Amino acid sequence: MGMSTTMIPWQELGRTLVPGQSDLLVLARRGEEFVIRVGARILMSSAAHGSEEILAAWASERVADGSKTRVLIGGLGMGFTLRAALRAWPAQARLCVAELLPAVVEWNRGALAHLADRPLDDSRVRVFEGDVADLIERELNAWDAILLDVDNGPNGLTRAANDRLYSPAGLRVSMGALRAGGVLGVWSAAPDTGFRRRLCDAGFRVDERVVRARGHKGVRHTLWLATASGSPRLPDVSS
Repeated sequence: MGMSTTMIPWQELGRTLVPGQSDLLVLARRGEEFVIRVGARILMSSAAHGSEEILAAWASERVADGSKTRVLIGGLGMGFTLRAALRAWPAQARLCVAELLPAVVEWNRGALAHLADRPLDDSRVRVFEGDVADLIERELNAWDAILLDVDNGPNGLTRAANDRLYSPAGLRVSMGALRAGGVLGVWSAAPDTGFRRRLCDAGFRVDERVVRARGHKGVRHTLWLATASGSPRLPDVSS
């Protein structure tokens, strides 16, 4: 009789510092399941990634196909959002994935690579090792879709600096970075009525969905898809 998965001990495969945090980010494996956690809190598991894939597919339905489609993904995670985006957008699209922690990129090229069918090897993908907020701030009217799967959503666990993305000022910057009719997709581990209101206040047209982590099973996650009006970026980003 085979050993129960719960009887198999967790094996730590890697760890890295998170800027501004005392707890380490840890990659661990038990049998065929991989998790990334901060301290004792699990941020993501290879056993539950359906909601991230739904976000990418949903966003692709709102963006017209084109040879110059540009998609920015904030947060590499275990590669599932990137894989779903590669499947959803046409072969001519160009995707950039921004990951703050170089160790996470290394894990996705190593121990985690097989989980999402090695999406970093796709020629359409460019990897930016740094804060996705830096890329969003860098260019006006540059992206057809921005997908944010960063720090468990607007009420993040690991970085107060994520206010650069989810605050009213950060959302106005995202509005300016999107082309007219482009979409901002946001994944969250929990509902947040205040965040929906901030999206609307920033000028987005907002749709919200609550989906399961494992198809029809698992915990509920919240997704927002916010369509840009094409308004120019406001100069005041200090609030």
